[in-house]
Amino acid sequence: MTTEVDEFISAVTPAVRQRDARSLLDMMARITGEQPRLWGTIVGFGSYHYKYDSGREGASAAAACAPRNAAMSVYLNDGINRHEDALARLGPHRAGVGCLYLKNLDDVDLAVLEQIVTHSYATLTAGTVGSRARDGE
Repeated sequence: MTTEVDEFISAVTPAVRQRDARSLLDMMARITGEQPRLWGTIVGFGSYHYKYDSGREGASAAAACAPRNAAMSVYLNDGINRHEDALARLGPHRAGVGCLYLKNLDDVDLAVLEQIVTHSYATLTAGTVGSRARDGE
């Protein structure tokens, strides 16, 4: 883990969020084989290129999470709908268009979470992604 990321995580509160962030970072590093880096207040691993029909394009973290006060955010930029079956087995969570919100990793099935992150990372790094998370099927 880089010093910058470690310092960022060390300042996270509450304590459960800091603990969960460290667990997720270990999981994502194992899945991706990448080192974490800060993308603002998001900790990301690897990157993927996207290009929309509008012509807008760029790069983003291929696997990422952010320790927020209310919950741990896990970014699924391939779209939450792609993981519907796995999410049914995950345990307590909330979901947005491309984000999974977890209050406590002790309450979820970590093997299922690892499966979700692995699938999302593989999808995003397979080539140029042309759709937004909200368009993921």
